[in-house]
Amino acid sequence: MKEIRNVAIIAHVDHGKTTLVGQLLKYSGTFRDNQSVDIDVMDSNALEHERGITILSKTTAINYKDYRINIVDTPGHADFAGEVERIMNMVDGVVLVVDAFEGTMPQTRFVLKKAFESHLKPIVVINKVDRPHANIQATLDQVLNLFIELGADDDMLDFPVVYTSALKGTSSYSADLETQKEGMDPVFDTIIKYIPAPKSNYQAPLQFQPSLLDYNDYVGRIGIGRIEQGTIKVGEDVICARLDGSLKPFKITKLYGFLGLNKIELQEAYAGDIVAVGGLADINVGETICIKDHIQPLPRLRIDEPTLKMTFSANHSPFSGQDGKLLSGKKIEERLYKECQRDVSLRYTNIPSTESFIVVGRGELHLSILIENMRREGFELQVSKPEVIIKKIDGVDNEPFEDLQIDVPDQYVGAVMDMVGRRSSELVSMESNNGLTRLNYVIPSRGLLSFNTPFMTMTGGYGVANHSFKEYRPMVNAKLGERSVGVLVSVDTGKSTAYALKYTEERGTMFIGPGVEVYEGMIVGENKYNMDLTVTVTKQKSLGNQRSSNKDNTVVLKAPRRMSLEACLDYINTDELVEITPNHIRMCKKILDTANRKKYEAHHKDN
Repeated sequence: MKEIRNVAIIAHVDHGKTTLVGQLLKYSGTFRDNQSVDIDVMDSNALEHERGITILSKTTAINYKDYRINIVDTPGHADFAGEVERIMNMVDGVVLVVDAFEGTMPQTRFVLKKAFESHLKPIVVINKVDRPHANIQATLDQVLNLFIELGADDDMLDFPVVYTSALKGTSSYSADLETQKEGMDPVFDTIIKYIPAPKSNYQAPLQFQPSLLDYNDYVGRIGIGRIEQGTIKVGEDVICARLDGSLKPFKITKLYGFLGLNKIELQEAYAGDIVAVGGLADINVGETICIKDHIQPLPRLRIDEPTLKMTFSANHSPFSGQDGKLLSGKKIEERLYKECQRDVSLRYTNIPSTESFIVVGRGELHLSILIENMRREGFELQVSKPEVIIKKIDGVDNEPFEDLQIDVPDQYVGAVMDMVGRRSSELVSMESNNGLTRLNYVIPSRGLLSFNTPFMTMTGGYGVANHSFKEYRPMVNAKLGERSVGVLVSVDTGKSTAYALKYTEERGTMFIGPGVEVYEGMIVGENKYNMDLTVTVTKQKSLGNQRSSNKDNTVVLKAPRRMSLEACLDYINTDELVEITPNHIRMCKKILDTANRKKYEAHHKDN
């Protein structure tokens, strides 16, 4: 039996941890010589490849020399922070990856804090050392300062460091770039030397607690976690100590281990192993599997509370059914149920007597990734503007607040500070270096709704904003999260024409070009002013003679603003929806009929 090491790879988003895991797999000899390996091989979801982010935690195992190294690749984005926290329960140490150019970032602080709270031994990997303008020593100083800020003891402060270029597949024990060599031996050997082996008490009674969930249609939920003590076998009768205090007997029907990218079916596994267990279709994160004669539940795992909610509905627009195959509320509910089986941070409730569901999650990215996956699967649906979840604490309404870190070129600082300041934020610190300014704020989560689009426009795409959940605080009274400008709304149904758009684009910025099918109530552009305006974009030029007909063909229009799914969710107000189909993303008013909408708005204005 090989000696085991269990580690989590942690980092801020885009600092290269998934690429590093890919290189560890490649250079460990886990794959056959003739097997080609992508360095982002752990990001199996198509969306993960496209966006370059890890969405769900992945478990893999590597054989290196006489050791089995179990590695959990964690998400770096704030919306998936709950997964990071639970993973700390499965491992004995962490590999902290830090970009040599960017240095420590908000998620670096968050994931490291979680590691310290779990008393895990850290190894530091300074990655992207070959990046232009990388400052390795400054990054190392930032890491040391972060350890001190987070209260690391003397033993933790003496952390081992490895220097890598994960993209090139090189590593070294020295910061000198000349010493970089192909391969990942320094990373492997540092893990083996400094990460303690798991406590392997095989003789004790079984204790196994899932920290993550998987799901398939045949087995139901599958619990992934580390065996704390004892041995687990296929066919064994066991007891699940549930979160509500009840006990549920069941039989282990499936047991999986991990090697490279594969799940391997096992018959038996031992204390210290990271495994996936099937047999109880509704097993939950944090429950404990024990043997009948020794029921001893492990401490509960904390699951991050959702902070954002949206309404998902069947698509009722005039173009419903033109694109997708999965249209009904029943199909949407089946899909939401399935997603909730593997994602413990997601929940939904049906709105009675409707085809609508309130879906709650950890943030806009968390929910938008679910929507994008549904769109690609052939669903049509309409979703509302994301709203924060308000909690009553001691009779007072509390809302979530977040730490916000902004890195922006100096010339945009004034405009950014003005915009963020108007969102009830509190400036914590500000520092400038080499033409860049870093601003740290505490801001209500509502202040981050409808934030990205104006922020990116204001900074010409050069601004970088990162945020992570801080705490609940009493609500601030400002009206936050609503868009400050009005929209251009189509007053009729048909196909847009260059002739009509030529006159409409004087009113603001268009979201569509000519030849696009539109319907009454659909949002086709942004108004210059703080009010909505109904426009016609389907009007044809009356053709008096051939000359005027040809003249229409020479109309020159500005390029329309392309709106991604996230941009649309960020953009809409509470009286608007985003319509999502496999081939189209449209924004529209909740009340499509122009006359009815104006009556409704007038009535509510008077009240």
